[in-house]
Amino acid sequence: MYRLIKKCGNARRGEFHTVHGTVQTPAFMNVATQGAIKGGVSAYDLKDINCQVQLCNTYHLHLRPTDKLVKEMGGLHKFTGWDGPILTDSGGFQVFSLSSLRKIKEEGVYFSSHIDGRKIFMGPEESMQIQSNLGSTIAMAFDECVENPAKYEYSKQSCERTTRWLIRCKAEMERLNSLPDTINKKQMLFGINQGCTFDDLRIEHMKEIAKLDLDGYAIGGLAVGEPKEDMYRIISAVEPYMPADKIRYLMGVGTPGNILEAVRRGVDLFDCVMPSRNARHGHLFTDEGIININNKKYEKDGLPIDPNCNCPTCQRHSRAYIRHLFKAQEILAMRLCVMHNLYFYNNLMIRIREALDNDTFDEFYNKYVDRLDTRI
Repeated sequence: MYRLIKKCGNARRGEFHTVHGTVQTPAFMNVATQGAIKGGVSAYDLKDINCQVQLCNTYHLHLRPTDKLVKEMGGLHKFTGWDGPILTDSGGFQVFSLSSLRKIKEEGVYFSSHIDGRKIFMGPEESMQIQSNLGSTIAMAFDECVENPAKYEYSKQSCERTTRWLIRCKAEMERLNSLPDTINKKQMLFGINQGCTFDDLRIEHMKEIAKLDLDGYAIGGLAVGEPKEDMYRIISAVEPYMPADKIRYLMGVGTPGNILEAVRRGVDLFDCVMPSRNARHGHLFTDEGIININNKKYEKDGLPIDPNCNCPTCQRHSRAYIRHLFKAQEILAMRLCVMHNLYFYNNLMIRIREALDNDTFDEFYNKYVDRLDTRI
């Protein structure tokens, strides 16, 4: 259940209550694709970096170790050791990214595993069954993510199919939550708004799925290569039609600047692999902008990555040491940098929430929206 505490313009400060704990929003979800953050970060480390929600990947966990094994082990919470809320994506984005390996039909999608090539079918019911086996707090509806740019007529047909699939997802989840052996009988369902970069399709689709009275609503199919101005335009167009009493999630976004822009437009929840992926290559977020720790100028630099940061990495290690670890190809370099970047993102959300609480969000936005995305 979502509770709106206050608004500053369209920006929302709220709380999201789940069976696995309360999430203070706006919030960033840390992406643990296969049950772990890439870079040697465990579920237990997430507590040290102010994480509130862990996101796991339905498609990958279905293939390996299999959702049935995870269920046998007691669900994702017991399996990974994370005791807070977990969101599982539907598998739709991964399936649709396998464009050369899949065939879309009304019943669902036929595709080949990227691991061993075996034939697999996934439809709305299968996606819900897999996510129920995983026992996540929040399950995402199975949708079709269409590439941008796309033709209008195909986008329209895809939206209609996504709505039909969503109705099937809701019915299947209600059935699964009533079964005696279901791990999480209070599993929530989020619907996903699609429609590419066509304002009218987005608005119409949002109106249709809002009628289903789901636990939350996501904007999907953005941040997939379109100009960021298009993304911001779509968020602004869709926002008035998103139920005000439900949590709003912008999928796969993004840079700190993207997050500030989206919060300003009324979004509550975010996820992105960017902070962990960039960290593994030495691209690190700081209050002054983005640094590349591999640069020679950091060879003898005794300062922490960000002198204003309280993360475990910045409290203990210098830029010179971390640069050395990268040059020596030590895996510790990745771990320390992923910890820093994820802490930076989670701490950014704390600062955004404090600015909303103190009615200073506009000043915070103006100060940081460009600065945090600037490469130093």
